[in-house]
This record gives sequence, C-alpha cells and structure tokens, in this order.
Amino acid sequence: MSANLERKIGLWAIVSLGIGATIGTGIFTTMSEVAAISGCGIILVLAYVVGGLLQIPANFCYAELSSAYPQDGGYYIYIKEAGSPNLGFFCGWSSFWALDPPSLSIIALGLVSYLSFLTNFDTIVLRAIAVCIILLFMILNIRSVGGGSIVQIILTVLKILPFVIVIGLGLFFLKENFIASEIQDFSNITNSSEPWILTIFTAIAATTFSYDGMYAPTYMAGEVKNPKKVMPIAFIIIALVVVLLYFALSLVSVGLLTTQEIAQSSAPIAQVASRIPLIGNFAETIVAVMAVIVIIGSLASVTMYQPRLGYSMAKDGLFFKVFAKVHSKYKSPYAAIIIYCSYSIILTFVGNLSDLLGYFTLITLLRNFMTFGTIFFLRKKDSYKPSYKAPGGLTCPIVSCLVTSLLFIGVFINNAIPSLIAMIALAITGVIAYYIFKKMSYSSLD
Repeated sequence: MSANLERKIGLWAIVSLGIGATIGTGIFTTMSEVAAISGCGIILVLAYVVGGLLQIPANFCYAELSSAYPQDGGYYIYIKEAGSPNLGFFCGWSSFWALDPPSLSIIALGLVSYLSFLTNFDTIVLRAIAVCIILLFMILNIRSVGGGSIVQIILTVLKILPFVIVIGLGLFFLKENFIASEIQDFSNITNSSEPWILTIFTAIAATTFSYDGMYAPTYMAGEVKNPKKVMPIAFIIIALVVVLLYFALSLVSVGLLTTQEIAQSSAPIAQVASRIPLIGNFAETIVAVMAVIVIIGSLASVTMYQPRLGYSMAKDGLFFKVFAKVHSKYKSPYAAIIIYCSYSIILTFVGNLSDLLGYFTLITLLRNFMTFGTIFFLRKKDSYKPSYKAPGGLTCPIVSCLVTSLLFIGVFINNAIPSLIAMIALAITGVIAYYIFKKMSYSSLD
C-alpha cells in the first residue's frame, strides 16, 4: 500500500461497503430475468438461496486472501502474488474495460429505470440526473475517505429498511395455498421434456449480479484499520445479512405474485409491495422511491472502492501511471476515481441494461474463478501467512471454483456468440496493451 493512503476505515464501514455494494440494482433489476428463466416460484427462490449459499465459501476465500494481503487492489493483488503479474495485468485490464465502470453504468441505468417509474422525464434527462449523482459521489470520495465511509454506513442502513418493511408486512398477506400451487408448477416443469436442471443452473447464474459486490472490501483492505482481524469478520457478516435478506424477499415475492407477473414486471419489487393492503395504492410509488435510495447507495459504494484496483495496478507499473496519482491534501487516488467515473458516464449514455448485464455476468464469473484459484498456489508459498484460513482445508476454494465453472458454462451456452465476441475482444486488446506497456519500459511486466 502506498504510504500516502491512510487506514481510516473501521469494521462497520467496511461491512456497510460490502452490503451496500451487493444490495442494490441487482435484486431490483434481475428478479424479472430470474423469474422468466425459472418458470415457477420454487426455482426462483431456489436460485436465490443456492446462489447465496454458494457465496459463503466464496466469502471465506475472500476473508483469507484479504487477511494475507491487506492492500488495496483486491483480486489483482492475489493473482499477482500467486505468481502471475502478467495474468494480473490481463485481469486488471479486463476489469477496467468490462467489469468495474460497466457495473457502475448498470447501476446508473437501474436508477434511470426507477426514476422513469416516478416521473415523466425524458430518458436523456433521467440519465443526466444519474450522471450528476455519480459526479457528486466522485467529488465526495476524492475529498474524504472518512466522510465517504460515514455516508456509506447511513445509506446502507437506509437501503436495508425498505426490504425489512416489505418482508415483514408481506408475510401477513401471502396468497392462500401458494405453496401447493408452486409445488404443482415445479412438478410440471420437472416432468416435462425440457432440461430443467439446466434451467436451475441458468437461473442461479442470473442471480450472480445480485450477489456481486461482496468482494468490494478487498479493494480497500489497504485502508482498513486492523485488517487482519476486521476483514474476516466483515465478510462473514456481509454474507449472512445478504443471503437471509434475499431469501426472505424472494419467498415473499412468489407468495404475493405469480412467477409470470414477476417476469413481466419492469419494477418487480414495487409490484410485490402493491399487493400488501397496509401499504395500499401508494405501494409502487413508495417502493420505487425506496429503490432509488437503495440504488443511490450502491452508486456511493462503487465510486468509492472500484478505482482502488486501477490505483494499485498503476503503483506496480502495470497500468497507466496517471491512475497512481494521490491527492496531496485529501490522500485519495483522485485521478483513478475521476477516470473510472468518466468511463462509466460514457457507458450510461451509450449502453442498455440487458446488454451490459449479460456481458458483465460472464466476465465476473471468469474473474471470480481465477481469484478463488489463487489459494491453491498461495498456500504452497512460505511467505503466505493469512491471519484467517477458510475452513475445511481446500474445500471452500474447490467448491467456489467448481460452482463458478458450472455457472460460467450455463451462461456461455445461453449467450455463446456474445460471450465469444467479448472474450476475443478482451484477449486481443489485452495482448496489444501488454506489449505496448512492455515497450514503454514498464519493468514490472517482465
């Protein structure tokens, strides 16, 4: 970690970052897609439950890796330390162009979707509003890491509240005999000639973006107080909170709406709340407002942690040098923050949610696989001394890699051509960039 960055972030701030980065656009924008794939409520709930449970061994892996390398940069650090700075470069290159700023753009487009539900503004105006919010958080995170942490805690509390309200009230108004009805629907699917096992895997894969973000604290481990103790505790808390929340929300959703209604809804969570009598006719508007708050919280999270990857790579000479600049007064990687936000703003105006989401999911799974795989190599090194080890020996990384591989195959089968185009484009540009950096005497690449 650069001496210019200071350890100012405590346990609850880093927990809030992880929860805030995870709970947001994903659950609001992907539930319709998961429902359309699932075909019945049981598979929908199962997809979120299994998708969440699979995050637990993954979080154990993140806890171990971040306790061993309490530095800014996340998975780039782990891949580099596992013995492959070249692969670390490729992953960082892919992350910048295909993951981090695009994910910020996805969140911004999710905000546009809910703002359109609340207003009659033109789409361009709504996207401009989303951009202004990105710029606001960009300035905040440049000026104060501590201030950004406080705002993160407040917004995370605010974003959890609407879920608790909807779940708590929704449990009292579930449809009569909905369990028997869902069992019948599930039976019809399993007895059909369709490959329903593939349906389940595809549905689980579609929840990936809903759970993506739990790794966020690893990006800022270099600015966490007492990271060897705090990081493992934080990852356990993050996993428990998010998994329980999504399970309860998906259960209430299929208990109040049919799977078809969820699949056809542009704002499924708001429609779920509309079926709760106590909230009444104002349900959709109320929940849409809450959704805006939740998504704004996610914008705050990603503008805070994402630029740390580019900063860390640039400090090692593996990325454009400008990303390594630290503000002399505010002690923040201001240049990286500005560039990341600027790129995401461009994507916000030229992209659409469904295209970006499919692109994002495949690259995310590949990145996760390589991250979990580093543990197999790192544990063989004498210098690898994590303060916490994932339980069960190599069980957690094995399970995480296996599940990620299966999900990758499921996504690839359903999006073969776009997936191939994305992978080929990243490979070609990555190789070209590698040799350009090498020719410019970036000695760390040798």
